[in-house]
Amino acid sequence: MASLKFLRNRISSVKSTQKITKAMKMVAAAKLRKAQQNAENARPYLEKLNSIISNLKNSVTDMDSAPKLLVGNQKNETHLCVVLSSDRGLCGGFNTNICRKAKVFFEKILNERKNLKVIVVGSKANDQLKRKYNQYIIDKISLKDEKVISFGKAQEITDKILNLFARNEFDICTLFYNQFKSVISQIPQAQQLIPVSIEQKLNQQSLASNSEYEYEPDENEILENLLPKNIATQIYAAFLENQASEQGSRMTAMDNATRNAGDLIAKLTINYNRTRQAVITKELIEIISGAESL
Repeated sequence: MASLKFLRNRISSVKSTQKITKAMKMVAAAKLRKAQQNAENARPYLEKLNSIISNLKNSVTDMDSAPKLLVGNQKNETHLCVVLSSDRGLCGGFNTNICRKAKVFFEKILNERKNLKVIVVGSKANDQLKRKYNQYIIDKISLKDEKVISFGKAQEITDKILNLFARNEFDICTLFYNQFKSVISQIPQAQQLIPVSIEQKLNQQSLASNSEYEYEPDENEILENLLPKNIATQIYAAFLENQASEQGSRMTAMDNATRNAGDLIAKLTINYNRTRQAVITKELIEIISGAESL
């Protein structure tokens, strides 16, 4: 049976932990509002950009002369995977879910005997992936010095990807991140960046208007300038989705931790009271026994 001192110390320790988790939940809730707003504000811009690129793609007649970022290099041998995670923990399954999605994709590529290259963004992805896929990691990007992820960081990653593509070091590039749905729901995504892959739900009105566009200069020249910006925008939007997902996951995790700490405190308090009562009863029995012996 645990001593009273041990139980008191344990209860005090759990109460201190509960205060920390409760404070972290409140901080995450405050950060979530702005992160969610930023992610939601970026979606209409991204959808409109996808619509423009889709219209331009449908207008291209000679695919042989089209930009390589649009059609690729007609190969499917080397895959570059960019995995976005965070540099901070205590956010539930946020980082694990992204890495699990990436690992399934990695295994598929390796089972098909194709080449794999990985760029990890955030130390948590690196910690989870380096155990098995360290030989495939070609670059590690830390976010520890970034209090707020800016478009410049997304552009920096885009430049690295474009430089690798210009040197023909990969054929297909895929981005992994979490899409924010709600505080309790964040969905891991695998978005193909190169060649561009646009999934667009077009209504009848947009389908009817596609044939009415005329471009000046021609479509290929516009795409040459627009596609690199599209990649940077996709990465920046993924950062915003990740930030909202991270705060939502942390808020949920800290709420669960606070509740669990409360349950543990209740159990320890009951155990403490029973132990204390047993000690008092034992002392009374010893006193009564000593008095009777006299």
